[in-house]
Amino acid sequence: MKTSSDPRHKIREHLLQQLFSAAFRKEPNSDISHIWQARDRIDPIIAEAAPEWPIEKLNHLDLAILRLAVYELVIDRKEPVKVIIDEAIELAKEYGGDTSPSFINGALGAIVKKYEY
Repeated sequence: MKTSSDPRHKIREHLLQQLFSAAFRKEPNSDISHIWQARDRIDPIIAEAAPEWPIEKLNHLDLAILRLAVYELVIDRKEPVKVIIDEAIELAKEYGGDTSPSFINGALGAIVKKYEY
């Protein structure tokens, strides 16, 4: 389990909260504008990795975690793949439902396999 003093984890928690709340607002917070504006690249990747769950049917929290992770994996590419996936699963354990960690792990695993990281 991550320690609450890890600054990278705290940043991801903040971004996750902003992405989650943006699903219910028309205008996202400026902290996530770079991620929000990349949804046209991110969402098709998520949809392909989890075809049984259309984007509009996904739990908002799981979708926010996936958007953040896919942004980091495909666009930002500053952190190691293992770190991004571990962080996403940790966020799913902390904030998601019972099936969130395994769903997030499976979707991100499919993405990593397709993009051959």
